Amino acid sequence: MNERLYKTMSRVGGGNVAIGIIVLVTGIVSGTILIVSGAKLLKRRYEILI
Repeated sequence: MNERLYKTMSRVGGGNVAIGIIVLVTGIVSGTILIVSGAKLLKRRYEILI
């Protein structure tokens, strides 16, 4: 019973680490995209005002 529990816990722990890495990378990428697109909007705002 203990060996089965140990294997289950190791799979769940590994899955949690993998999901955490995916969420971290996705957050960094989406944040970078938002910053770049916001900077482009601020840079070109004079075209809209004219």
